[in-house]
Amino acid sequence: MLIDFHIHAFNEKVAERAVAKLEKISGLTPKTRGLITETRDRLSQWGVDYGVLLPIATKPSQQKIINDWSAEQNCGNIIAFGSVHPDAEDVYDELERIKSLGLKGVKLHPDYQNFEIDEERLFPIYKKIAQLGLICVFHAGYDCYSPGHIHATPQMSKRVHEAVPELKMVLAHLGANRQWEQVEEVLAGLPGSIYFDSSMLAGYITEEQAYRIIKKHGADRILLGSDCPWSGTLENAELIKSLPLTVEEKELILYKNAQRLLGM
Repeated sequence: MLIDFHIHAFNEKVAERAVAKLEKISGLTPKTRGLITETRDRLSQWGVDYGVLLPIATKPSQQKIINDWSAEQNCGNIIAFGSVHPDAEDVYDELERIKSLGLKGVKLHPDYQNFEIDEERLFPIYKKIAQLGLICVFHAGYDCYSPGHIHATPQMSKRVHEAVPELKMVLAHLGANRQWEQVEEVLAGLPGSIYFDSSMLAGYITEEQAYRIIKKHGADRILLGSDCPWSGTLENAELIKSLPLTVEEKELILYKNAQRLLGM
């Protein structure tokens, strides 16, 4: 089984425009044009059993529209999360609504939503997410959208974890994209409900460094992810399979940890 904990798709009204903009910024060739139907088909072609859909509300006014759309996709091979914008006046009410819609968690992207992950004004939001039993996935580390400003460094993420240890926290890109030395020093091995996913690792991290981080943090808190459409599930799964991990450790990463975290 394969469960990809980090995929993206968009409402058909904005999908092509969103992907074209990000394609220009990143210089990457996308695996899909951002449509949910195409994404479902691609997961099936890759032999992926489930993909966790992570929408992002880039404006406070987008919350309800995005979460309603996400809830409609929450079936078949898609397990959908919601999103809130930290600056929205009704952020706490919307978190309650995300829970009532049957969505499993929340995606926050500090670069696109213009905040630093360890701002104390956000701690009550994180505590509300934890109180509701929702999972919180953060973009962490470098992002091509704001390359000169890292909004979620390993040090920042550590402060969040220490302030709200009850939060089920998933840090994308193995703790912090392109800041893996700091991940090894600061984050890897911290106790509690802090997870890393493997999105956008293939082709960017060495096998040796990926192995060190996984072994230090524990394979029971690593999740397979791709960041589709910007990277594919299979190349990131192959990276995990290539590491000198045990069969049990690989199974934990490829699907069992996701099953446990999602309550499947």
